[in-house]
Amino acid sequence: MNDYSDIAQDLKARLADIVERTRGIEDDLRHPLDDDLEEQAIDLADDESLEGVDTVLLAEARQIRLALARIEAGTYGSCANCGEQIAPERLKARPIATRCIKCAA
Repeated sequence: MNDYSDIAQDLKARLADIVERTRGIEDDLRHPLDDDLEEQAIDLADDESLEGVDTVLLAEARQIRLALARIEAGTYGSCANCGEQIAPERLKARPIATRCIKCAA
């Protein structure tokens, strides 16, 4: 069994950063619209961009939580497709990887 404690620590740090960023985005999205119609249009366009960023961050957070669960369960590092070990270099580059490079191609 491999020791993935460094990867888990990095994933937890990234998850904490994502949680903080999404809270900020969600706070920004709750602001009331300005009375000025032009300002409203700008705010709505900005909100749409923020929602897109929030969606991407939440998806990444979900993948990180799944990777942390695999580490906890002892299944992290095994390809979900073929069952072979995922190369350590791949896990360092993409710690949320669920498939070896051969199966991911």
